[in-house]
Amino acid sequence: MKFPGRRRHKHYFPVEDKDPLINQLGNDNGLKRSYICGIDQIVVDIEAKVDQAFLDEFGLQRGMSQVIESDITNALYERLKRDNMIDYEFAGGTIGNTMHNYSVLADDRSVLLGVMSENIKVGSYAYKFLCNTSSRVDLNYLQPVDGPIGRCFTLIDDSGERTFAISAGLMNHLRPESISQSLIENASALVISAYLMRTTADETMTQATMQAVKYANQAGVPVVLTLGTKFLIEQDPQWWAEFVERHVDILAMNEEEGEAITGFNDPLLAADKALDWVDLVICTAGPRGLFMAGYIDDDFKRETEYPLLPGAIAEFNRYEFSRGMRKADCKNPIRAYSHTAPYMGGPDTIKNTNGAGDCALAAVLHDLSANEYHKLNVPNSAKHEQQAMTYSSLAQISKYANRASYEVLVQHSPRLSRGLPEREDSLEQSYWDK
Repeated sequence: MKFPGRRRHKHYFPVEDKDPLINQLGNDNGLKRSYICGIDQIVVDIEAKVDQAFLDEFGLQRGMSQVIESDITNALYERLKRDNMIDYEFAGGTIGNTMHNYSVLADDRSVLLGVMSENIKVGSYAYKFLCNTSSRVDLNYLQPVDGPIGRCFTLIDDSGERTFAISAGLMNHLRPESISQSLIENASALVISAYLMRTTADETMTQATMQAVKYANQAGVPVVLTLGTKFLIEQDPQWWAEFVERHVDILAMNEEEGEAITGFNDPLLAADKALDWVDLVICTAGPRGLFMAGYIDDDFKRETEYPLLPGAIAEFNRYEFSRGMRKADCKNPIRAYSHTAPYMGGPDTIKNTNGAGDCALAAVLHDLSANEYHKLNVPNSAKHEQQAMTYSSLAQISKYANRASYEVLVQHSPRLSRGLPEREDSLEQSYWDK
């Protein structure tokens, strides 16, 4: 387990300065491991540049995420191949991307649940998914199916607007009995997306997801929900608000999805409203950066050393140096918020926004899992006198998530090919020292 971000604190684990009393922990085989578990629709992303006439030809609504039938899928793919319009083909899926990026950042295990074609041919979509997924992602729990996995076409027009056309294949046929109760109960977190609730009558993905959520809720394992797209939430925001309040502990969203579920177009107010339902909120807001909101106990609050920021909530970042806690674990809960502007002001040229939010969430999950890892192996550490969910402060997690998502924005793939550099190429070393 690599520890998240870059800091100078001495309570990293394992420590560099060995102590005779803890030398026995130097053997990795003796360390207790933590992991996170995610459920996803296993898909391959196909990216292409198109115009409005192309979207009209295949009956696609610009800017929306929509499911298409097999005959349209085949015709669409043949047209893209014939006209040499495909730019990239990557292993995809919101949670698949998140699990991969988590394992790259943490250099540790994650577990992906879903379906996989039983018979895999070299060059097939299933083959491409496996080839482009980190070896640290445990795929042994995938349910085999006799048929294709999904394909997601990301069609980008001249303005940069992305239209998603999804061919489901058998990606939504994960069965409830394929969910291991012990696997979920021993995870540091269960990660799901709103897309898993968009299934038809003969598909079992929603039932399987709810089974996993039930196991996690019963065991006290944090359930992390990423909203995925505002169009899905807008169909029934009240249902989603009730679902989040009943089953979810950590909510990840962008500003548009935040407005869809809360009614607030200000990301800070949207995050604040979401705290009525959950314990921790991550809200990405494009060029405005990233907002986080969570609960802390009054006894453990730590005031920021940064300037207090104006906003819809005055001086909202006052306690951003505090570590996030579950509201139920706080004797006197206080709401804390943090904001971080895009790393280095954002890239000069954004090559791809697809997956940036997934990478930011992966960084947050890395911090949560590092806290569990440290707690498992150094339970008597003074760090755990506070019953915190996170290893780091809200401010530090926000910076780490921003830094990780920057790596996706400057490349075409939604998946990281390597972890963050040990030494930054830029001169902005002070970014981590603040």
